[in-house]
Amino acid sequence: MATTKRSSGVEKQPSGEDKAPAADAAAPPKPKPTIGKPPSTETAYLFVYNFLSSVLWFTVFSRTLTHGIRFGFEGVYPGVGLFARVTQTLATLEITHSLTGLVRAPLMTTLMQISSRILLVWGVTYPFPELAASPAYTTMLLAWSVTEVIRYSFFAASTAGTAPSELVWLRYNTFFVLYPMGILSETWLIYQAAVGPAAAVRPELAWVLYAILAIYVPGSYILYTHMMKQRVKVMRKLKGGDVKKTQ
Repeated sequence: MATTKRSSGVEKQPSGEDKAPAADAAAPPKPKPTIGKPPSTETAYLFVYNFLSSVLWFTVFSRTLTHGIRFGFEGVYPGVGLFARVTQTLATLEITHSLTGLVRAPLMTTLMQISSRILLVWGVTYPFPELAASPAYTTMLLAWSVTEVIRYSFFAASTAGTAPSELVWLRYNTFFVLYPMGILSETWLIYQAAVGPAAAVRPELAWVLYAILAIYVPGSYILYTHMMKQRVKVMRKLKGGDVKKTQ
């Protein structure tokens, strides 16, 4: 006689290994909140320096333009001379920046540019202010100030993150006009000092200025070709959308 196997009536409970995983067990872990790294002391200093310098040079530009329009070329130096002299003297810090490696700017080109400008504001127009009545003094300040507003704004933006492409373009294209304008103005003022008041004070001083004028030719070529090389490199990156900080 066949027998029928009866169920025990007790269902088998699944073991721990057979349990389905919880719904959130397989979910990726939540990313931990990240805190932005604070800028280094060097970065903060460079941003402040570049931002302040751009403001100072914009002031030189606006005051030069205002006094030139209101009082003519003769009124530019009395209204701007001292402020421009202090602003340019502050830029001597860039020699230290390059010397210590704080920025990547070549020491030689930095030294050449700063020293030539210091000569103009302290060695030419300061002892012989009558020379500053020349239109060359006004065009020199305009060339310097526009150049420096663009340059320092570019550096400040680069230090803070990324410079806008429009600012990069201005930085590496406006020198085609501003550089010759500044150089011609500077050499004219030095020449006028050499043939005029400097020779009257001491003939040896005039010869020193003539020697400086002779150095201006190769020096200007070095600075101009340096900017051309920088322009080619940066504009290539700009077209490729990869513009990084450039000092």
